[in-house]
Amino acid sequence: MTVSDESLARAAAAGDPEAFSSLLQRHYDGVYRLAFRLTGVQAEAEDLTQDICAALPAKLQGFRGEAKFTTWLWRVVVNATHDRRRRAATRARHADGWGDWEVGRRAAEAETAQALDWLTQAMRALPEDLRDTLALVLDDATHEQAADVLGISPGTVSWRISEAKKHLRALREKEDQI
Repeated sequence: MTVSDESLARAAAAGDPEAFSSLLQRHYDGVYRLAFRLTGVQAEAEDLTQDICAALPAKLQGFRGEAKFTTWLWRVVVNATHDRRRRAATRARHADGWGDWEVGRRAAEAETAQALDWLTQAMRALPEDLRDTLALVLDDATHEQAADVLGISPGTVSWRISEAKKHLRALREKEDQI
């Protein structure tokens, strides 16, 4: 004798794990098929089916038996699909514009990296004293700190930075002409 879905649902709602297991065996494939028809995406239908099955023990508490169990279950699947779509739409609205921002941020990072690469290469062409001074200042040393490290006056540090800038500017102009 076959036990009705409605009886199994009431037993599962009361905590009977075998009744719940029987309901899942009977209806899992149907839940998946409906989820797939509603979403059109296999992975999303699989996730949705798993989410529904995980939430089903709690949802069974609301099953009153006024309709066939399958009618109630299909409504659960449809509602879960609608909820998922609403959440996706909300995420999409919140994420709108972030893609453009991220593209701009990555372009700026690439531009900065390219400029730093150029500077690193160009510094190799500087005389050693200018390169050392510029490296210290680029590493956030004050002119006074750089002067202490190099054993020169702060005024000489300023002059060397000025000379390094002239050399780098001339190198950039030369490259731009090529």
